[in-house]
Amino acid sequence: MCGRFVVARVGSELVSELRVDLVSDDLPAPSYNVAPTQSAAIVVDSAKTTPPTRRLESARWGLVPGWAKDLSIGSRAFNARSEELEQKPMFRSALRARRAVVPATGYYEWKKDDDGKVPLFVHHEAGDPLLFAGLYEWWRDPDDAWVLSFTILTRSSVGGLGSIHHRMPVFLDADHADAWLDTDLDEPRDVLDAAIEDAPRVAEAFAWHEVGRAVGNVRNDEPSLIDPA
Repeated sequence: MCGRFVVARVGSELVSELRVDLVSDDLPAPSYNVAPTQSAAIVVDSAKTTPPTRRLESARWGLVPGWAKDLSIGSRAFNARSEELEQKPMFRSALRARRAVVPATGYYEWKKDDDGKVPLFVHHEAGDPLLFAGLYEWWRDPDDAWVLSFTILTRSSVGGLGSIHHRMPVFLDADHADAWLDTDLDEPRDVLDAAIEDAPRVAEAFAWHEVGRAVGNVRNDEPSLIDPA
């Protein structure tokens, strides 16, 4: 699963390989401890413009479907199991039409050992951004303001990541990410399955190390959180 992640850089340099056309002017600041219900930058492709406009936007972490009564439902939908998307009303329509890529510097996972749970920071060995497959939704609040929200897709862990936790995000390389964002895509499940199958190769470039337990407190947010313990 993915319950905390890091975005150390913001702006177009974060996703240069995804051909972003428009970067929002209200992106959240860099964060070393993004938690559910907080904001992060996501890439979406709008089919309502001609040609479609690929945008880097600020969004709330935790999917809030348009039919929700309030935002609280999002706190339980920050991850979505990729195997169950078509069976879950919360995610089914977003899979068809509202797919996102969530760029990150890395993410935290907690591994169980004899002393409890040890936090680890998972990242690309070369420092490249990680790209997570995601879904997004728009929700209108009682004051008629629109809220953009997202969820990160997960799958069963593979390789060395399986020794940390039994679930991991669905990682995308640049080609899979580009296809995932395509608004003309007829069979998103085919693209998703291809990314899942390719995950072992993508994850070969990842590394991880133990970090301090301060990351467990969402109020802590500084670069030292990703330093080796």
